[in-house]
Parts: sequence; structure tokens; C-alpha cells
Amino acid sequence: MALTSLLVCSDAQAVQVLRAILQDMGILVESCGDLRMARARLADGHYDAVLVDCQNEPAATELIAQARNKPSNKTTVVIAIVSGANDVRAIFAKGASFMLYKPISRERATHSMRAARGLMQSERRIRPRIPVQANTSIAYAGKENMPAALVDLSEDGIAFRADSKLPPHCKVYFQFSLPGNTSLVRLAGEVMWQDSSGRVGIRFSQVPQSSRRVLNDWLQANVATATEVVLPESQVPSGDDDSSQLLSAGLGLLADSAGDRRNLSRRSCRLGAEVFRSNSRAATRCTLSDISPGGCYIETIETFPAGTVLDIVVRTEDLKLRVHGKVLSTHPGFGMGVEFGLRTDEQRKQVQQLIASAQSEPKLI
Repeated sequence: MALTSLLVCSDAQAVQVLRAILQDMGILVESCGDLRMARARLADGHYDAVLVDCQNEPAATELIAQARNKPSNKTTVVIAIVSGANDVRAIFAKGASFMLYKPISRERATHSMRAARGLMQSERRIRPRIPVQANTSIAYAGKENMPAALVDLSEDGIAFRADSKLPPHCKVYFQFSLPGNTSLVRLAGEVMWQDSSGRVGIRFSQVPQSSRRVLNDWLQANVATATEVVLPESQVPSGDDDSSQLLSAGLGLLADSAGDRRNLSRRSCRLGAEVFRSNSRAATRCTLSDISPGGCYIETIETFPAGTVLDIVVRTEDLKLRVHGKVLSTHPGFGMGVEFGLRTDEQRKQVQQLIASAQSEPKLI
């Protein structure tokens, strides 16, 4: 069943851009320029995502609150379209999940909607899973080339068996070939559950189109052997368990350069940033998905080779941070692990402030 969205916006240009992005992602779109009509549509049906223009903030926050109060839309991802004149904290308090800032550009909005799309799938939806036997290596949270054995595969995720327990709420990057197929599948996903036998359940979050075609072709060719898999009760995330929270970012892939690196305070975040190669004024827009006093993970399609020296600029409501860094690990199409080169006490202080902000602030994308 296709994902559905309600786009509540009267800005023709923004509607055109967002509708194209949503449709490209396979999300059905209903457009509505009138907030009163939108309230009626929310009262009558369920949407996986609701995008609301907050130009009329009181009416928009009332609509967001209505969506949150309706049982059928409790899990709806609410995306507020805001400008600098809006009270972002108040909008988050009413139940918004994410923010899109005006003016809406296709590049930035596409990156943000990819992150939001991962939250739209139902946690407990049962999918046909096809048993698969293949070996692979995975990378996660400072670990590279860790061996793993694939167990089963579906259109939304994969299960594998690992020798070591993975950190909770982390993003995993891996590549493998499916039985009978020589094409390489390369993707990223998020840990949703683990059990005592070493099995790990991953929900896909980033799958390049070429890999998606390989997955879909293999699944269709092997669907006759598929079985419906219901997770044991111990593996189904409960509403009271932190592991049931839908993730917008993982822990990243900062490589350990010292034995005590793992003791650094690492925080998942979602911070917009600009990256400049040394001695270059050309900015690459990207997202920090985790940060620690020693470095960060940068999600970006455009990656640089290990050893590249970077300038990283991060702006929040309260501060602007510009630090030097060096690429430690790179994952083409996904992102880079970067080690900070903090040169002053003021930079170190600002990084600590940014970590505290990532811990306490809502997600901004």
C-alpha cells in the first residue's frame, strides 16, 4: 500500500516543488490550500504525512493539534513549513515532527523529505520476508568491516546475525550480493530490534535507486518462497521502550582513533551544515547526524576521500560554529565520518554547547 500525504499550502511554487518530491518518492499527494477544508479531510481519513504551511500560525497549529488528537493520525508525520517569523518552539509543542524552512528549494527539501519518509512506515506492519543466506560486512558507530550473515529480506528491511551487539538506535551501512545475482546492493538502515541470539532487525533508511531495483527484482523472483514473519513478542518494540521510537538519525561512523574515543559523549542530532574543502569557497550543504567532542558524522551524497581537510559551519538559533576537521571514513552516497581539529578553547566550548543543544532541542531539518 502506497504512503499517503496531505499538503496544506497555498503557495503555488512551494506546492509544485513539494508535490514533485513526494511523487518521486512514491508518496500519494492530496493538495489543499484551505485550512478549513484540510481539517475536514483530516477528520475523515488517515495520512502518513501532513505538510502544513504556517503562514497563518494560529490556524496551522490548530490543524496540527487536530491531527495529533485524532486516533487514526497519532503516528502521522507532521511537517511544518515555516519562516523566520514563526514561533518554532510553539509549533513543535503542538505536535510537529519536522520543519521545512522557506524559501523551499528542491535540493534541501528532498534531503529533508528523505529523512521524514523513513518515519512514515508503520513499526508493526507485517511484511513478507524471504529467507536469504549470504555473508556481508557492516559498518556502524566507529566500527568498520564487521562480519555479518544475512537471515531474511523484505522490501522495507533486512535481518542479519552479528557476533557483537550493536549500539541501540544506530545507523548501519553495508553492501552485499544476493544469491544468484552478481550486482552489488549498497544501502543504509537503522537498528529496530536485537535478540539474544545475535539477530538484528534493520529498517532501510537510504537505498540508492540502483540497489532498490536489484532488491525489488530479487524479491519478485523469490516471492514464491516468502513466508509471513511475525516478530516474537520480545522483539516487537513496545510503546514504553526507547527502541520503539522512530529514528531520524543514527550514531554515524566516526572511526576510533584512540582507545578512549568510545567514551566521548556522542549525541544523535539533525543539524543543517555547510562543508568547505580546504582553501575552497564552494559549499556543500549537508546534515550532521551525530556529534561528539571529537567529531561528527556528515550525511551527504557528495563525499570526499579520507584525509580531506574540511571547514564545517553549523548555525543554530543561538550560535554559529565554524571548526576544522579531517575525513576519517567515507561511504559514497551516504556520508563521511569526520574528526574535529579544535584549535581554541572557544571552539571546544561551542562544540559542547552544540552537543547540549542536540540533546535538548527538537529536530530541525
